[in-house]
Amino acid sequence: MRTTYDGATVRLYHLGDDGGVTTLLYGPLSEALRVADQQPADMQDGLFIATDNDVVAYLDLIEE
Repeated sequence: MRTTYDGATVRLYHLGDDGGVTTLLYGPLSEALRVADQQPADMQDGLFIATDNDVVAYLDLIEE
């Protein structure tokens, strides 16, 4: 993910096995990370965070 900051506006969404997309949050990165952390472990695998110029899988982001 390119450099960003805690207050950057992002989209947190879940990409389902069926290809369906569910937006969980539009808001600051810090809030998106908090919401993502609260999701069940089996759902976290399908979570993605999109900034205005990049998309990263939630689990990839927290492993860095």
